[in-house]
Amino acid sequence: MDNNPTWGQCLCGAVKFRISGEFESFFLCHCSRCRKDSGSAHSANLFSSSAELIWVSGEANIKTFHLPGSRHMKSFCSDCGSALPVSQPEIGLIVVPAGSLDSQFHMRPNAHICCSSRANWDNDLASIERINGFPR
Repeated sequence: MDNNPTWGQCLCGAVKFRISGEFESFFLCHCSRCRKDSGSAHSANLFSSSAELIWVSGEANIKTFHLPGSRHMKSFCSDCGSALPVSQPEIGLIVVPAGSLDSQFHMRPNAHICCSSRANWDNDLASIERINGFPR
């Protein structure tokens, strides 16, 4: 395992975790399931088949939803609803929501995936106004 683990937590701080090991890929998924999970244009998830996920605190607060008939899973804090990592040992994979991490990491997304499912409003977003902070 690596000497610089990656740390993360939920928004309320009840659930804390550590990832030891490397991420192999980072995808921005536009499928309808990931859009529902994130409430946004896409999910941003890191994937590893070799890292170790360690729950540091709050494991009793973790709820996991498994969509019947699929491999789609989402873990979240039962107090604040923040997305949390999911371990899928049956397929040898850990999926970590990038926004749940507190540690800096320098991996850029590999690709936008499931773009055929992209929301109709999720086009040319780079061209819209950028505001530092809340709009007035």
